[in-house]
This record gives sequence, structure tokens and C-alpha cells, in this order.
Amino acid sequence: MIRSLLLTCAMAVPAMAETPLPFKLGGAFELTNQFGETRTEADPDGNPQLLFFGYVNCQEICSAVFPMLGQVVDTLEEKGIDVTPVLITVDPKRDTVDTMEEPLAVHHPDFVGLTGSAEALQVAYDAYSIETEEVFYDPEFGPVLAHGSFVYLLDAEGKFLTLVPPIVSPEQAAGIVEKYVGETS
Repeated sequence: MIRSLLLTCAMAVPAMAETPLPFKLGGAFELTNQFGETRTEADPDGNPQLLFFGYVNCQEICSAVFPMLGQVVDTLEEKGIDVTPVLITVDPKRDTVDTMEEPLAVHHPDFVGLTGSAEALQVAYDAYSIETEEVFYDPEFGPVLAHGSFVYLLDAEGKFLTLVPPIVSPEQAAGIVEKYVGETS
């Protein structure tokens, strides 16, 4: 039922229409990427963005979403559409400027990892209604965190366009993105 509703919301609205959701998502934030550079919600290269909240050593939903995002970016690139995959960490103690680059690059060389102070991250969490909770401690991987699993499609300026369910195939996800951004990127 929920999967059906999410797919309907993400796929039914034509490009550039108002969000199909009954609530507001998105907003300004200023964080630091894996290279130590300041990054806001706007993509500096002018690309639409696939935004996900998670952490690089997550063995749960992130381990499925990260490779899916890389595949979506490659699929869209073949169609002449450039999209930037972006992670905002929910685990800033472990996801730092020094630790994010290599794990994210495994999934796609264009993956952007964002971290920052607790206050700066909270601004982004609040904009997307993100809540995080430690659910247990794994002796091998450390704290395991519960967090949201949606992928947010943003335009180049950082405006929220729609949700992309993390449970669809990369081809379906690329189709959703293409309906919103077409070949304008």
C-alpha cells in the first residue's frame, strides 16, 4: 500500500508541477563537503540533485540506496541528463571530511558527502523532517542508526521537486527523475 502510494506520488505529477505532497519539504542549508568546501542546497555545477540522508558505513538501507543512486546517475547521463548524488550525514561523528570521500566514490565518482556542526546539520534535518535514533550497537560497525530512507529530487537551485522511493529499480528511479528534469540539465 505505502509503496503504491509513493510510486503514485512520484510518478503522477508532470514536470515542474507543484509537489504532490500535502506538506513542505526542503530549504536552505550550508554544510561542508568531503573536500572541506562549503556547499549549500544549490548545486555549484547547475545539476539537479538526488539527496539522501544516511551515513557511509550504514549496513542497512544506505547499502542499497548508495549503489542505486550511482546507477541512476549513470543511466541519466547516458540520456544527456547530469544529476548529482548527495549524502547529508546523520552520523557526523564518523562521517567527516576525512572519512567520506573514499566510501562514497565507490558508488559514484560524483557523489557529494556533506557534514557539518550539529547546528548546521539540524537546519538540513529540519528542512526535510529527518529524525535519527541509535537503535543498537554493532561490535563491527559501531552504532546503528535509524533514519529516513527517501531520496529527495532537488532542482539545481536546491528546490524540492519530488520523492524518489528507495525501493524502486534504478531504471524506475531514473524515469521519475527524467519526468521532472528532462533534458534541461
